[in-house]
Amino acid sequence: MTGYMLFSGTANKELANEVSKYLDQPLSLAKVTRFSDGEINIKIKESVRGKDVFIIQPTSAPANANLMELLIMVDALKRSSAKSITAVVPYYGYARQDRKAEPRVPISAKLVANLMETAGITRLVTVDLHASQIQGFFDIPVDNLYGAILFNDYVKSKNLKNPIVASPDIGGVARARYFAKTMGLDMVIVDKRREKANESEVMNVIGDVSGKDVIMIDDMVDTAGTMVKAASALKKLGATSVMACCTHPVLSGPAYDRIENGELDELIITNTLPIKQSSSKIKVLSTAKMLGEVIRRVYNNESVNSLFETN
Repeated sequence: MTGYMLFSGTANKELANEVSKYLDQPLSLAKVTRFSDGEINIKIKESVRGKDVFIIQPTSAPANANLMELLIMVDALKRSSAKSITAVVPYYGYARQDRKAEPRVPISAKLVANLMETAGITRLVTVDLHASQIQGFFDIPVDNLYGAILFNDYVKSKNLKNPIVASPDIGGVARARYFAKTMGLDMVIVDKRREKANESEVMNVIGDVSGKDVIMIDDMVDTAGTMVKAASALKKLGATSVMACCTHPVLSGPAYDRIENGELDELIITNTLPIKQSSSKIKVLSTAKMLGEVIRRVYNNESVNSLFETN
């Protein structure tokens, strides 16, 4: 694998180092600094001419700075004659604005896609897009990896007596169904009404959870309002325990307090985003092996989908 190079932005250096270790490929040198007014300055310190380049950089908080850092690094690599530039963006920011849900609002997920392509990205690798149709915003190949595969072994190790999978909202049914299929479990749906951004109210549970160990599946946990209220509703209907598996730990605002003080028994997350603080209720799983294997397969023109196929 001498024909490719691995770079990292500053958004999640720890994850990039783990991927580098898995691939036994050192991170190539790129100097990222700031001018006195905050503008980002990047210098690639090695020759990339004719190389296949992979950049690991989630567009996490601060989203604008990390997105610009990615775009500027891509521009530097393109102007340095890199053969191809694959952006490994474990968390794709602005994905929640993927359509015009009301008049006079942007489709920010499409704007970000345009920016990435214009900068010079030739392929995108990401994990659990908030809406899978965002792949259609790109005219380049997009590998949207299933984060749920990481949760399988951990959930099995819990030896739950009567497990059942739950989607915390209608929009996440396809994601929960995929996990339920891989685990051979039944599924229920939590129906909620969202009154305003980052606030939700659980209205009903579609399915029977009495005496069940519920495993909620979602792509991200932000303020944790949905998860905690869903856990409370499920337990009121007789659920024995409620754990949640969420790929992207945004965990903003009162999230940690809600998790600690709510009826959610355990939250399993991945390291697509840097973890801000620890908690006795939070378990972190690494995406490094999955991302590293995908990088290896992309470079060698091998199948990526076979990693996630179910019987």
